[in-house]
Amino acid sequence: MTIIESINNAINGIVWGPPMLILLVGAGILLSIRTAGVQFRRFGYAMKNTLGKVLQRGEAAEGEITPFQAMSTALAGTVGTGNIAGITAAVTLGGPGSIFWLWITALIGMCTKYSEVLLAVKFRERNELGDWVGGPMYYIQKGLGKNWKWLSVLFCIFAALAAFGIGNAVQVGNITSSVNTVITAFNPDFAGQKTVNLILGLILAALTAFVLFGGIKRLGAVCEKLVPFMAVVYIVACLVVVIFNAATLPAVFRDIFVGAFTPSGVTGGTVGSMMMVITWGVKRGVFSNEAGLGSAPMAHAATSETDPVKQGLYGIFEVFMDTIVICTLTGLALLCGAYGGGVDLHYGVMGDTSMNAAALATVFGNKGGALIIAVGLALFAFSTVLSWALYGTRCCEFLLGPKAIKPYQVVFVLIIVVGATMQLDLAWAIADTLNGLMAIPNLIALVGLSGVVVKETKRHFVSVK
Repeated sequence: MTIIESINNAINGIVWGPPMLILLVGAGILLSIRTAGVQFRRFGYAMKNTLGKVLQRGEAAEGEITPFQAMSTALAGTVGTGNIAGITAAVTLGGPGSIFWLWITALIGMCTKYSEVLLAVKFRERNELGDWVGGPMYYIQKGLGKNWKWLSVLFCIFAALAAFGIGNAVQVGNITSSVNTVITAFNPDFAGQKTVNLILGLILAALTAFVLFGGIKRLGAVCEKLVPFMAVVYIVACLVVVIFNAATLPAVFRDIFVGAFTPSGVTGGTVGSMMMVITWGVKRGVFSNEAGLGSAPMAHAATSETDPVKQGLYGIFEVFMDTIVICTLTGLALLCGAYGGGVDLHYGVMGDTSMNAAALATVFGNKGGALIIAVGLALFAFSTVLSWALYGTRCCEFLLGPKAIKPYQVVFVLIIVVGATMQLDLAWAIADTLNGLMAIPNLIALVGLSGVVVKETKRHFVSVK
């Protein structure tokens, strides 16, 4: 394990160094400039045609899902442990100021994901099973040309492996961690955590297999019911904590804005450099909303919507809901709880859901806080597992053909059991590295195909006031 950690840390330092941050943010800025800030200029239009159509379920033909189901599947993949444990990691390792850079990443990322989804629908195709398939590997090969297929292959390799980390082991590991927190809250002397973790792993593996082997239609049907429910429950819980500790909000926002540029002024030098604050804000933002990674487009490609721009609007909504709304509420609840209820953020410790539970405990009590976090995290994480199972499958299919789908899915399900019992810190670290690696081919494609995004955007909005 020590050797694996050393190798991963070395690669991670390169992947998430200044060049990667410049590429990630730079691609978003370029797309924002070239589309004249479509995520801001057409924000109202995007909300009207996404959030405003939540109750319109619609119909989809065989091999495809409705636009809302596609969005729910993609949002299920983005709303996961990054929204709870990931934000805790950002605040504890980067200080309150990391929340500011999380916001900046999201505002830029709205255009990045809009562009990804647009291109996914623009360049998608039918596979041998009759399903719509698309994503970075397809718009790289079909948009940039066959000479760039090697870049498609690289993306698929990194994404198929990342699915085992960001979309599997990390999610399941945090579910077991949060459940153990609940058990400890009710029974501090409980010593059977390992057995509980194994049982949870087996249950989650069985549930995932049931949904995954049911195909894209079953996955879309499950996600469109699960995502709205889990989001509303968690948002309301966090809002209650923030309102209850409203008197601390001025101090919280001061720490966020001051800590973004002068971290030592807030943390007393515990966090360190401003680069560390920016890095943690950007990394957790990308981990949470996945803008630039190229994952969500694979879900959106299955939509019954034929207009690339209309489906692209859901990309704007996803990042807004995931990061600006849910991640912000997690951060505010955590920081308000720290001020209002004496929650110890113990800077320098990797994301720990016990701190989130302690923040909610300022209103709901220790047992109530632990239970809310456990349920919220379990639903968030499980939905992410389902979506990333699809992403990994699509990448494996592109690399090896339809015959490789079932074997990959079986391995994915087995990894769930492993993730329930593995070391969580290492899973987080490996997931971070793979995130960065799979983002690079996708970001290159987004920059290269930015002209297509501009052309499609102008085509659509020429008739919209």
